[in-house]
Amino acid sequence: MSSATLQSTLSCQLATPCPRLRVVAVVLAAGTASRMGGRPKCLLQREGQTLLNRLLTALETAGIDETILVLGHKADIIQASLSTRVHATLRSPHLPAMQIHQVLNPQPTDGQNSSLHLGLAKAQSLQAQWLMVALADQPLLDAVDLQALIAAVKTIPADTQMLQPWVENQPGNPVMLSQKVMSDLLTQAQQGSISGSASSKDLPGGKEWRQHNPQQAHQWATPNPHYKVDMDTLEDIQALQTKYGVELTWDTPI
Repeated sequence: MSSATLQSTLSCQLATPCPRLRVVAVVLAAGTASRMGGRPKCLLQREGQTLLNRLLTALETAGIDETILVLGHKADIIQASLSTRVHATLRSPHLPAMQIHQVLNPQPTDGQNSSLHLGLAKAQSLQAQWLMVALADQPLLDAVDLQALIAAVKTIPADTQMLQPWVENQPGNPVMLSQKVMSDLLTQAQQGSISGSASSKDLPGGKEWRQHNPQQAHQWATPNPHYKVDMDTLEDIQALQTKYGVELTWDTPI
């Protein structure tokens, strides 16, 4: 489905004419990939392109203004791989180039929320209306899927502050966070730091915010499996090829 067709099937709940939202993405790519033998999952290749580069191009094609890339484990190797990315602007010259801000997590073993908060801190200065929090190991996601998430944000009740795709009663990714959620999470982290009661391992994330604010979190039901497929184990790679016919490989051993 094209983005134009997608927009026409949804009813915008924002002011008329339906405005363009300023969406900033945070891509979490700092994990140690212990279940992959330490090989960064984002460097898995699909059709000659790493999953990270594929995601960044999809974000750019979807109209994301700026992206914060949070790195940690094997950051130098991942950074080197970015030079091979095919920019969406080369295929569609009318698209503005997406700016990428790299942030380093010095303690990636502290978990995903430690990377999220580094992204949130950077996002504060970028004046985002909504934040799209994406994982770097989802091989089926494409630009249309990301555009659908942004379009869905425009159709939900005004007091909704978080949107997460739900596929077959299971949460998926990316997750959309409003300015309020970003502010709440950073405030909680700051309060914990002042009181000395929290470490980077204990930082709250979207799941915790949703649990405390269920009325403002929207479970966006969709049959699209692209939102729920990610790569955690070698078995996941094999299952992807068996079920979807998509082959993933590593270019070189790491």
